Amino acid sequence: MLTGSFNPRDVTPADDFMELSWEMFGELCRALALKVAKSYDPEIIIGIARAGVIPGAVVASMMRRDFFSLKITRREGGKVVRQRPSILSAAPRQARGKRVLIVDEITTSGDTMRLALAAVREVGPAEIRTATSFARTRGYRPDYFALATDSTLIYPWDRKIFEAGDLVVNPRYRDADA
Repeated sequence: MLTGSFNPRDVTPADDFMELSWEMFGELCRALALKVAKSYDPEIIIGIARAGVIPGAVVASMMRRDFFSLKITRREGGKVVRQRPSILSAAPRQARGKRVLIVDEITTSGDTMRLALAAVREVGPAEIRTATSFARTRGYRPDYFALATDSTLIYPWDRKIFEAGDLVVNPRYRDADA
């Protein structure tokens, strides 16, 4: 569901930052689960690893559904090593004949979500819908999302990282402290 042409400069990097607490992220997951539950009853939920497994697992727990993951990434060891995302694990075979919800933390271009959709379709589900915690105001739109924003997001699990054995502010977010 690409709406208009996508240009990464349209949405990143943003001049403003939105820092999320665990509490706020939990509330956004609750809002996402409520939006999904109003019009869809997935039998299983698949979170896109790495970060999509976090909202995916929370939504699956709230909806009392089985949870699986699918690894799709541009990164290895925390560094971007591919221009486009690649599928690094098979779609769960348990999706065959089931209503499936694929969850990621954010969509921008939709490249990752499209790969996930293609991988899950190969298994033969009855139906697939997509959901994200965040969607950009331009670009790919999932079936469900909790919040649309073009801000640079600072996730609670990514704010501080280990560097040489110490917990430090992620270098990507040092400007947010300025």
